[in-house]
Amino acid sequence: QVQLAESGGGLVQAGGSLRLSCAVSTRSYNMGWFRQAPGKDREFVAVIDRSGFIRTYADSVKGRVTISRDNAKNTVYLQMNNLKPEDTAVYYCAAARGLELSESATDYDYWGQGTQVTVSS
Repeated sequence: QVQLAESGGGLVQAGGSLRLSCAVSTRSYNMGWFRQAPGKDREFVAVIDRSGFIRTYADSVKGRVTISRDNAKNTVYLQMNNLKPEDTAVYYCAAARGLELSESATDYDYWGQGTQVTVSS
């Protein structure tokens, strides 16, 4: 059983920054970040492979968000800059045992409880 725990969410003004962290009990999985706003489906944000060298981003966040991982600390990060009100959502980290990077939530095997990010205008 893989355990994940997100932290770092909060309230920030538009244009501000936040760094989310995800403590994970394994370094052997591809790791993704997703988000879900009220009344909307869960949406892919970013994914990073096991080595930390390959990353993919959603078009909606590209250029504003950076995913990274520190395998020595078993932690995955999501640095978010120039935040916009439409970034407001609960952010989840997730672990996928599959070899290929995926943007589909159904390909992820384990999920954290989520952390709230609220961006005020």
